Amino acid sequence: MVDAFLDWIASQPPLAVYVILMALSTLENIFPPVPADVAVVLGAFLSRRGVTSPVLLGVLCWVANLTSAAGMYFYARSHGRRFFERGWRRRLMPPSAVEALEQAYAKHGVLGIFVSRFLPGVRAAVTPFAGVVGMKPVKVLLPAATASAIWYTFLVVVGTILARNWETARGLVDNANRVLGLIALASTAAIVWWLWRHSKKSRRQSPDVEG
Repeated sequence: MVDAFLDWIASQPPLAVYVILMALSTLENIFPPVPADVAVVLGAFLSRRGVTSPVLLGVLCWVANLTSAAGMYFYARSHGRRFFERGWRRRLMPPSAVEALEQAYAKHGVLGIFVSRFLPGVRAAVTPFAGVVGMKPVKVLLPAATASAIWYTFLVVVGTILARNWETARGLVDNANRVLGLIALASTAAIVWWLWRHSKKSRRQSPDVEG
C-alpha cells in the first residue's frame, strides 16, 4: 500500500508533489504512522528527473513539519494540563506524575527535545508534552527546529545522492528508522515505567476517601 502511494506521488506534477509532501510532513506530528520520511526521500529522488528542487523541497517540508509541531505545542500549552485532571486520564497521569514530568523537562528538556525529534513515533509527542508542562517556546521550538533541519537535510541528501537507485535510498532510510525506532521503543518503555512508578506512588500517598 505504501509503495502504491509512493508511486502515485511520483506520477504527480511538480506543484502537487510539493503540496503532498508538505502535507505529509505536517501530518506526521498529528498521526505518526504517516510515511513522511520515505516520501521526502522520494521527492528528493525525483529531483534527478527535474520534477523537484531538493533544496526547496527540504526547506518547505521542514517549515511544514515545524509549523505543525509548534501548533501542537501551543495547543497543549493552552489546554493540555486540563486533559489530565479527570477520570482515567488523572489515574494515568496523576498530579505527582505531571509534576515529575515538569521537573524532568526543566532539567533535561532542551537536550531531550533535540534527541527525541530524531526518534520515529516519539518525535510527535515531544512538543505537546513540553506544552503541557509549560516550557517556554524558545526552549522547545529551537531544539525541535534544529533537529528537524538536520533530519530533513539527511533525507534530502540521501534521496539526491542515491537518486540512481531508489531501492538503495529507501533501504538506507528504512534501516535508519528501524534503528531509531528500536531506540524510541526502549525510550517509551522507560518513560511508561517511570510514569507508572510515580502513579503508583501517588496512589499510595493519597488517603482513601469514603462516603
